[in-house]
Amino acid sequence: MTRKFINFSAPVIEEDEISEVVDSLKSGWITTGPKVIQFEKAVCSYTGGKYAAATFSCTSALFLVLKALGIGPGDEVILPSFTFASTAHVVVHCGARPVFVDINSTTMQMDTSQISSLINESTKVIMPVHYGGNTVEMNDIFKLAKRHNIKVVEDAAHAIGSSYQGQHIGSLDSMATCLSFYATKNITTAEGGMVLSWNEELVRMVKKLTMYGISDAREIWADRYTQKGNWFYDIEMIGYKANMTDLCAALGLHQLRKLNKFIAIRKKYADIYLRELQNLGCDFMRVMPGNSCSWQAFPLLLPTHIDRDNFIVRLRERSIGASVLFRPLHLHSAYQKLLGTKEGDFPACEGVFNRLVNIPISPAISEDDVQYVVKTIKELLG
Repeated sequence: MTRKFINFSAPVIEEDEISEVVDSLKSGWITTGPKVIQFEKAVCSYTGGKYAAATFSCTSALFLVLKALGIGPGDEVILPSFTFASTAHVVVHCGARPVFVDINSTTMQMDTSQISSLINESTKVIMPVHYGGNTVEMNDIFKLAKRHNIKVVEDAAHAIGSSYQGQHIGSLDSMATCLSFYATKNITTAEGGMVLSWNEELVRMVKKLTMYGISDAREIWADRYTQKGNWFYDIEMIGYKANMTDLCAALGLHQLRKLNKFIAIRKKYADIYLRELQNLGCDFMRVMPGNSCSWQAFPLLLPTHIDRDNFIVRLRERSIGASVLFRPLHLHSAYQKLLGTKEGDFPACEGVFNRLVNIPISPAISEDDVQYVVKTIKELLG
């Protein structure tokens, strides 16, 4: 009997999410409206954040925060090479220059000890990335940022539900924290992101930028088609189209209520992997004491003698989904042309990447699936 394919990061969509979306469809309000506002407040309540602006994606959240901070030509933003393209792309789209830093190969997070040497008068932002739901050593970054008057913008695409030294990601002292609700993340709105900040003016500006730069866009759009509506509006700045819709927020409202359950399942599966695969010559992402990892991804570092690419093929032949998150940005041709980076520039990134395979971890799979993955990996590693 052929085993059902085990997706490495599938979403869980149940009847209450579906019913909420149907409610939005029947309400006549399917774009940015009351459910977006409700979802923003719910995420603030969960994370301990103060102000929130829902966006179309985490990429747009990062981009709009940088635009709101005035980041542009001549500016530099420090970020890890070990991240998805969006983290650096938004810097380039602002006309600024991304400056890569290596990672700590044990935690797989930004190596904060290397940041200081990269700071100069052009450095305006440090952008830590909480890879896999683990957390960067944020206190080191906050000290540097305060010393040099630099803003901190967290790419927390993987990290809603994670915590650093007892505080939820989204409630730290950063200028902004940007979340993702893409289909593979801890919770999903299909597509979606959010900016969290203690700075009310920054969030107000991001909201305007999501809606073309229109003044009070949320309020005008909510009322303009009603009996009390007014057609008049003013464009205060040159903005974009990057708003979240009520259809997406309808998913998010119920996903957020299940987040703790989802993370408990992820942690349970991570514990199984850590326990069962520890004596096979593999290495794992280390979570530092005092921090809590949501395990959005489970990165497995294979023994050095194993052909990683062939290993993934053999997993897929056995109906196990696997991927590699991420190929370091300094190895991509676009950034090699733009920045002059080359192989060997960031050895810790490359060392992790060359051994890395991300194996299934999701509330959408069963414990039996996880045990099958363990059994198969043990067989493949001999």
